[in-house]
Amino acid sequence: MSRLRSLIEAGDRLVLTGEARTMDAGDLDDFSEKTVEMAEWVDAINATDNPTARAHASNVAIAIAIAQMGAEPVLQVVCRDKNRLACQADVVGAALHGVENVCCLTGDDVTAGDEPQACRVFDLDGPQLVSVVDGLSRGRYLSGRSTGRPLDLLVGAVENPGAPPLEYRAERAALKIGAGARFLQLQICFLPERLEAFVSALDRAGLCQQAAILPTIVLLRGTRGLKFVHDRVPGVIVPPETIARIEAAQDESEAAYALALEQAREALALPGVRGLHLTDFRHDGALSRLCEDLRIPTREERYADAYRSPLAV
Repeated sequence: MSRLRSLIEAGDRLVLTGEARTMDAGDLDDFSEKTVEMAEWVDAINATDNPTARAHASNVAIAIAIAQMGAEPVLQVVCRDKNRLACQADVVGAALHGVENVCCLTGDDVTAGDEPQACRVFDLDGPQLVSVVDGLSRGRYLSGRSTGRPLDLLVGAVENPGAPPLEYRAERAALKIGAGARFLQLQICFLPERLEAFVSALDRAGLCQQAAILPTIVLLRGTRGLKFVHDRVPGVIVPPETIARIEAAQDESEAAYALALEQAREALALPGVRGLHLTDFRHDGALSRLCEDLRIPTREERYADAYRSPLAV
């Protein structure tokens, strides 16, 4: 059983996941050097699958690299680029290397990336892929053919709490949880009232007891990063007043960090939230600083004393 699964099934343990940096060149030593800080704090690290529709080193290769450096991987699988055969092959192939955590995404459209002429696949959508991976965990391909034995998989998904139609977002999350998702890593949300409404809807429906809800906190250096996220990441809105607040600060970098810390505290205070998903675009020690300011111990320290909730909340 994966560590992430044991934490989620415990029901009262803080859960931290993170996102590995994409790789376009280099070797495993380069990757390990770029990932070591995150590995110190989070319980599992996502191996992304061509995020924002840009080609990078494969999700399966990165998941194996994460495992080789002693951390626990979460294999992302995106429906945009692969049909049902390829999606299943990713999961089963990674499982041969001990990768047990899978996060299912529909994926951004190719127009979000730098090769918009690429063919869209979308043979499955996110909720359907969750169901397919849940079937693999029970020992069956989508065709009904046996895998030989059940795969010990923890299935998760992604949902965007801030993108319209807002009333549909909680319903879509419920579809994914009903299909077998046991954790939801939420898309970046700079609109706290929308995040609160989304989590509250899941909590009222009893879904926060069925899946660990993990809002994303993104660490950026300043207004340039905020504008990029607003302009280039589908479904993410950064309010003009938020950008103006950082732009007006004497130190943009410090103001952007303070914004992330504020968002993390607000997210952890929401009933039904089990932890955070951390995305670090700064790579300057801000991730460690964030966890320390939230008074969250390192991963090993949390395991040693069965840490249950952040003292900052």
